[in-house]
Amino acid sequence: MPLSELDRTRLQRALQLARGSFGLTEPNPRVGCVIGSEAASIFGQGATQAAGQAHAEVMALRDAAGAGYKVRGATAWVTLEPCAHHGRTPPCCDALVAAGIARCVVVLQDPFPAVAGAGIARLRAAGVQVDIVRDPALIEQARDVNIGFFSRIERGRPWLRLKMAASLDGRTALADGRSQWITGEAARADGHAWRRRASAVMTGIGTVLADDPRLDVRAVPTAHQPLRIVLDSKLRTPVTAALLRPPGQALIIAAPGHAEKASALRQAGAEVWDDWAGRAMPELPSLLQELAQRGVNELHVEAGPTLAGSLLAAGLDDELLVYLAPTLLGYGRPFALLPELQDIPATPSYAWRQVDTVGRDLRLLLRRDTFGITAAAQRQAC
Repeated sequence: MPLSELDRTRLQRALQLARGSFGLTEPNPRVGCVIGSEAASIFGQGATQAAGQAHAEVMALRDAAGAGYKVRGATAWVTLEPCAHHGRTPPCCDALVAAGIARCVVVLQDPFPAVAGAGIARLRAAGVQVDIVRDPALIEQARDVNIGFFSRIERGRPWLRLKMAASLDGRTALADGRSQWITGEAARADGHAWRRRASAVMTGIGTVLADDPRLDVRAVPTAHQPLRIVLDSKLRTPVTAALLRPPGQALIIAAPGHAEKASALRQAGAEVWDDWAGRAMPELPSLLQELAQRGVNELHVEAGPTLAGSLLAAGLDDELLVYLAPTLLGYGRPFALLPELQDIPATPSYAWRQVDTVGRDLRLLLRRDTFGITAAAQRQAC
């Protein structure tokens, strides 16, 4: 059935709640739920909490109960299909049925195999009217909130965002490596907000040795620190490296054969992956699959020109997050070392998503393809 204006208003609120759980729910999806009447009264609302804690629907039911509302006969508006399996928490569809919810408006079906339509089916079997959103704009907004979760479940790899901060002439550092600070304070804080929504932040050993970054979230509040990952084939990461310090965890990806260094890093608190077949590092596509198995949804990469170039050349970047400072550096380091192309049409193509000013700098968000609504979402929208 067509959505009413009330439906749209409630779903926008549910999406706002879902966005408010960035940095909290990993590896679970971010979900928002609003419960209310068809007469414009909101009884309760909530968002999914940390893994193992209450999901959005249960939080909204608790909120309504705490306010003294009876929800029997009410409507629930949710950004993602209520779960139907018993994982670390009971099924949310059962909680809605037990509460007497009469109607449920769902923006997206959950791609997770243990749900994947089962939650909707169980609601309908219990007599709940379930309306699935067909509006492409709402579908795209809901997918964007959980773009990494959908990528991990549907593609078996994280959504990879490559972040760069550069001058107008594309330089990320002076020739001697100095880069603090090309962009302004507002852009740096904004970059931390993007780190917060990621499951993991990855860099290369060159950046660790040159800058000793922390790669954590400091400039904005967060309930969860993303996993910090270093690609370091020879385990040159110092045991005193800033990114090994708490809070949060660090993961070092290395080639086999450096047992003594691996032991020292583990004693310093790092997790080391060095048990690969043969004596080489895994190929980048294989590594992304391994990270997906670990539950990494969004992988935020802040790296030097070598790793950035490798990811770009392999077509593994899904999204570019670029901060351009209103300055020129001249001779210096580029943001990516790319192979020479033989023809302009061979260059990768990106779609503009956002162009905004952040403080004195320009923020560009681009995606390698016009992601928008994927094939699965297009089928839902038909």
